[in-house]
Amino acid sequence: MSSRCPPKLLIALLLVVLWSASPLAAATRYFWHPEIAPAGPVVVVVSLDEQSIYVYRNGVAIGVGPISSGKRGYETPPGVYSILQKEREHRSNLYDDAPMPYMQRLTWDGIALHGGVVPGHPASHGCVRLPLAFAEKLYTVTQRGGIVVVSDSKVFPAPIVHPAAVAPIDLTGAPMTVPGEGVDALSVVAGGTLGVVVSTYDRRVYVLQNGVLVGQAPLAMDPPDTPEGTLLYVMTGSTQGTEDTRSALPRWSAYRILGEGPVPDPATMAALMHVPAAFGQQLRDAMGPGTTVLVTDLPGLDGSREAPYAKLLEAVTPLPAAAKPVTPRESR
Repeated sequence: MSSRCPPKLLIALLLVVLWSASPLAAATRYFWHPEIAPAGPVVVVVSLDEQSIYVYRNGVAIGVGPISSGKRGYETPPGVYSILQKEREHRSNLYDDAPMPYMQRLTWDGIALHGGVVPGHPASHGCVRLPLAFAEKLYTVTQRGGIVVVSDSKVFPAPIVHPAAVAPIDLTGAPMTVPGEGVDALSVVAGGTLGVVVSTYDRRVYVLQNGVLVGQAPLAMDPPDTPEGTLLYVMTGSTQGTEDTRSALPRWSAYRILGEGPVPDPATMAALMHVPAAFGQQLRDAMGPGTTVLVTDLPGLDGSREAPYAKLLEAVTPLPAAAKPVTPRESR
């Protein structure tokens, strides 16, 4: 049997290589991990300066992707919008019946989020184009009435123009209220799943509930113990202790979201992180099944151009659907 590839296969392989190296392929890469926050309200930030979109659920970023906003003369207007209408298959009433898949209308005069060509620069007639696969995923987590903030540096403060892992806005689209430090700042209420973001970049711990930042505290970790990448720990339940144990022991699943290397056992990771004692005790008391803890070397709050948040997009291939699923690891 000949080992030579058929010409058609060679051409196909060459096209894949050229596509993977092309600017258009780079412009359609995105980050999508809804398991980071399985439940909670969703808000969206579109950064015109970055030509990026950030999706937050329960106040924690679950998705980041590229956009193409309005070109010169058709600039996308910044502002705080709510989703007025959703249609999986929609065609433009203004521009030659052009397809607008997974359309989410922001204004009645033609501004919407939808799937389309994303060439790496503003190119639309005012809409916010998204990579088709990302537009489909976003469509599944939003609802009519959901808040979308379209920001630029002329109108909005820097943390909203260049957001990070924790939502820079609240459920009304206003800048997120950041509580002060201390045990009194952890104002958890009954009901609602907790999301905890441990940012080794910021050296801070942020606690979110129902899409609201309810507490923060400084974090201390020895440099040799600081993990790289992004790890997710999910409290899956609790097991009753033995007769020698005075309380139930929590059970966790651990995942690696970004980066390479082993995932530290949840108990080992917890032992490496040091927060004020009173804050830590309140947080432990508030945790329950469904609580997520994201440990990341990305900024938690106050993103900027210098922050390494863009590496999220670098971590995803042009064909994210082909990625292998992450296998969970449990610890008691």
